[in-house]
Amino acid sequence: MPTEKPTPRYKRILLKLSGEMLMGDGKGGISPKVLTTIAQDVKDVVDLGVELALVIGGGNIFRGVSGATEGMDRSSADYMGMLATVINAMALQDALEKIGVDTRVQSAIEMHQVAEPYIRRRAIRHLEKGRVVIFAAGTGNPYFTTDTAASLRAMEIHADVLMKATKVDGVYTEDPKKNPAAVKFKHLAYIDVLKRNLKVMDSTAISLCMDNDLPIVVFDSTQHGNVRRVVLGEEIGTTVGGTGPRATAT
Repeated sequence: MPTEKPTPRYKRILLKLSGEMLMGDGKGGISPKVLTTIAQDVKDVVDLGVELALVIGGGNIFRGVSGATEGMDRSSADYMGMLATVINAMALQDALEKIGVDTRVQSAIEMHQVAEPYIRRRAIRHLEKGRVVIFAAGTGNPYFTTDTAASLRAMEIHADVLMKATKVDGVYTEDPKKNPAAVKFKHLAYIDVLKRNLKVMDSTAISLCMDNDLPIVVFDSTQHGNVRRVVLGEEIGTTVGGTGPRATAT
């Protein structure tokens, strides 16, 4: 008998990836090996019938905040960072389409030769047709991070959850690399993240999710298959918001 397809917990998700994740073990740029792994993780989720959109940072190429601290005008630096996210989005689109995943890149800064302009209704239509949509160039405005862009786009496309991919397996009381005694949270309320100044996402992104009751799942994406596990409802990582109890540590 054929194996029954598992039932996903979520119908439509937005996956947030940092640009630094694309570097792999390198000090910058894009690792083809990492791209291939991420693309396969995305395909595994799409094959479940889940509608998936992505937002990628640009920190592996250029960080606007870093440029500003070196004396560059903050707005100019942020626009450069937005352009870096377009490069990452195009790279991931190529990796996805090589394994048969139909993908569209939509940019908040119009550049018709390489990406569609961001149009909310068009993005939703792509998702309904089973295409992966990568939102590039942040919100199109300086002074806003790609975390905020991810929260905003998740709300606009009516995503069921915002999945924040990181290199650690959840949210801790402290940085577990600096303090091995740090305790991981299983569930957190939005307000606890803000009060404790936990480095989940920036405060604007957290506030936006809190105001619109959008749950956030923070998990380790360096382990192949974890994206699929979260989508299927396995209790890995840390859930912010949703129906879980406040500030529950494991």
